[in-house]
Amino acid sequence: MNRLGGYRVQGKTETTANEVLEDALSLQEAGAFSVVLELIPAELAKKITKVLDIPTIGIGAGVHCDGQVQVFHDMLGLDPDFRPRHSGEYATLAPIIKDALVRYGQDVGAGTFPTDAQSFFSDESRVMPPIRNALEPDN
Repeated sequence: MNRLGGYRVQGKTETTANEVLEDALSLQEAGAFSVVLELIPAELAKKITKVLDIPTIGIGAGVHCDGQVQVFHDMLGLDPDFRPRHSGEYATLAPIIKDALVRYGQDVGAGTFPTDAQSFFSDESRVMPPIRNALEPDN
């Protein structure tokens, strides 16, 4: 039913609510195994959930859907400048991630990462002589 996109609530009038309901019924009749109801009034989602024989998954559609889904970027607070109204924020990870990336860049720039603990080494008795021979310039 992704016909319009964006963050606008659909199905707010009787006409558009009936269109959303008809679309959901059409999807069911076409063989869909479930329907995602996104950004529609909760009472419309409740009605659609009651009418359909297939599960409804809601995102910004109230509590009466058979299941819920969220965009993990929103629920983990990865964008400090954007949080949709319908999203629950369960963490604010943006500053933690930014700090980790800054420290990583500093360590790489300073030559302190990777250390031997993050590096791999060959069994010198079997591998190193052929590698050394391959790297030596021809005399």
